[in-house]
Amino acid sequence: MRNAREFNFDGLVGPSHNYAGLSFGNVASFNNVRSASNPRQAALQGLAKMRALAARGFAQALLPPQARPNFRLLRRLGFSGTDADVLAQAYRESPVILACAYSAAPMWTANAATVSPSADTADGRVHFTAANLNNKLHRAEEHVQATRTLRALFANTDRFVVHDPLPSTPAFGDEGAANHTRFASSHGAAGVEFFVYGRVEFDPSAPAPTKYPARQTLEASQAVARLHGLDAARTVFAAQNPDVIDQGVFHNDVIAVGNGNVLFYHEQAFADETATLDALRRALGTTGTDLRAVRVDTGIVPVADAVASYLFNSQLLSKPDGGMALVVPHECRETPTVARYLEQMVASGGPIDELIEFDLRQSMRNGGGPACLRLRVALTDEEAAAMHQGVLMTEDLYARLVPWVERHYRDRVEPKDLADPQLAIECAAALEDLERILGLPGLYDLS
Repeated sequence: MRNAREFNFDGLVGPSHNYAGLSFGNVASFNNVRSASNPRQAALQGLAKMRALAARGFAQALLPPQARPNFRLLRRLGFSGTDADVLAQAYRESPVILACAYSAAPMWTANAATVSPSADTADGRVHFTAANLNNKLHRAEEHVQATRTLRALFANTDRFVVHDPLPSTPAFGDEGAANHTRFASSHGAAGVEFFVYGRVEFDPSAPAPTKYPARQTLEASQAVARLHGLDAARTVFAAQNPDVIDQGVFHNDVIAVGNGNVLFYHEQAFADETATLDALRRALGTTGTDLRAVRVDTGIVPVADAVASYLFNSQLLSKPDGGMALVVPHECRETPTVARYLEQMVASGGPIDELIEFDLRQSMRNGGGPACLRLRVALTDEEAAAMHQGVLMTEDLYARLVPWVERHYRDRVEPKDLADPQLAIECAAALEDLERILGLPGLYDLS
């Protein structure tokens, strides 16, 4: 077993952060459709979270925002002329498509990729597969820049493999790490990789939701496991409860989160709770580790309260000095059932002994909490040294990014602003400046 740390790569919110309400099945996103957003506040809230966790000794980095608007998408869909003409025509003829081209969703980097650390893979390298996100138009092209970014950050092919996304068809709907969890005695030890899916493409008789779409397929999860060279004895696939998908649990990370040997989950999370826990215990047993399951009963926290507060869309972190901390949004304190439960849980003497709370309202209003905002990457010391260092959160980087945000970001964006050519110009200028700050020239294709 080698020494390793888990790095959380938080998405840096982009300068066009807006509330388009594009994600059917995501209750928070839908509830705030077409309201005014504050990109500057959103970015500063995210940076404050990154800085605070880095100061606590957690390994913290960022993933840069994607270029918006996506002019390539707009032109492929028949909008033509100058950039200003394209924006005006799209706003006039299909404002929904324009909103898709301006989607803020890449900030939720839990959907950027699935990651398997070198301790789990057959070739001893860290494997990434960018998620195709093909269930939604506004996310279906994110994998292009996500793959480009991951290959820029993890360019050493002796230590890292960045796979192309799976085929962009319904059979291989892949939403990345939002439906993937890893359990292990430590970040450097061989672990169990846990994939949760919402439907089975090649078995129409398998249970599936009826109101909202199931975005992750079993077939996609199995393909990622094959690509990453995972050991079948330490890989578990489980069906998400279709009833909770229909209650707004669009990803598993809205109803469960894991870390180390701890699974923190709602009793309605899985289609077959007993079989899922048994499978995890068997797999972890092959590594000499026991599963610690922290179950939240429906009678204590209803699913609706879990979704509204994003109790489970939290980060469960191993503290540098021992124990585990749960990173939660303010909304958990403001939801009475959740606040009572968390107070009792921390006092219970269980594995989760601390709460760390952040104001992430701009992200929460758009449908993403602390867990959505980060991609977990377990790296050995040698692998950490081999990645691009310019995205590691330090006091120096924070001190450079705050004035960058204040210089380039608006404090208000409304739906009508997406037709403003000046907003597109401002976004491009911000990213050109960011390439220099992060030491990533050519990260974006802004031509």
